[in-house]
Amino acid sequence: MEWTIYLSGEIHTDWREQIKQQSEALGLPINFTSAVTDHAASDAAGDMLSPQSESFWRDHKSSKVNAIRTKNLIEMCDIAVIRFGDKYKQWNAAFDAGNCAALGKPYITLHDESIIHPLKEVDAAAMAWAQSPEEVVAILRYTTQAD
Repeated sequence: MEWTIYLSGEIHTDWREQIKQQSEALGLPINFTSAVTDHAASDAAGDMLSPQSESFWRDHKSSKVNAIRTKNLIEMCDIAVIRFGDKYKQWNAAFDAGNCAALGKPYITLHDESIIHPLKEVDAAAMAWAQSPEEVVAILRYTTQAD
């Protein structure tokens, strides 16, 4: 079986690439998907629609266009990995975690100890909490290769 793993959250570090490279090195049967990680492209996702002079409406349209992708990829995934960084608040990642919980999709949170308290509800619904990409890969290895 090939597993589909959705990678959600923080876009300012290379955590996605670390997980992909380590999983590939282990030969794990995984297909990775993700939201658009180019910040400018994501912000401009709705710009092909009628122009808006107010930033609220630009963000509103772009978030809806982005949601077409994220909603479908979350629905199609077997597991989601949701990364919360310490530099920015990833409200979109928390929303993705809520969608996973509502859909009954198992997810793994990835964050350090400094934000345990604000993520207590998100972590409570997660199947696992990892503190590094290596820990995520260990979970994925066990999950995809356990007999």
